[in-house]
Amino acid sequence: MGILRQFVAFGGVGAIATAIQYLILVLLTEVLGADPVVASTIGYISSALLNYTLNYRFTFASDKPHVVAIQVFTLVALAGSILNAGIMYAMVHGFGANYLVAQVFATGVVFLWNFFAHRRFTFGNSHHPVVEQASRQRR
Repeated sequence: MGILRQFVAFGGVGAIATAIQYLILVLLTEVLGADPVVASTIGYISSALLNYTLNYRFTFASDKPHVVAIQVFTLVALAGSILNAGIMYAMVHGFGANYLVAQVFATGVVFLWNFFAHRRFTFGNSHHPVVEQASRQRR
C-alpha cells in the first residue's frame, strides 16, 4: 500500500480517535474542571486502543504478531502522549493559549509523529531486527 493511501487512511482513523480525545478533553475540562493538560492526556490514552485496532487492520494491513506490534505501538503512543502533553503545557500554561487552540496545534504535530513512527516501527517491515528476534523467541 502506498504512503499516500496510508496517510489518508491514517487521517480517517485519526479523525475518529481525535473526536474521542476531544470529547473527553472538553467533558473533563468544562464539566469536571480538570486541568486541560491532564484531560488531554486522558483523552489521548483513551482513544489509543481503537487507534491501534483500526490502524493495524485497515491502514497498514500489518502482518506483525500482535504481541510485538502492541508493544511497539505502546512505546510510540507513549512518546506521542508526552509530546502532546508537552505542547499542551507550553501553550496553555506557558503562553496562556486557549486549551482548544493548543490541542489543535498539538494534534497536528502528534499526528505527523504518530504516522511516521507507526509506519516505520509499529506496523512496518516484519523483517525489522526487533520483530525477527521476538518471532524467534516465540518458536
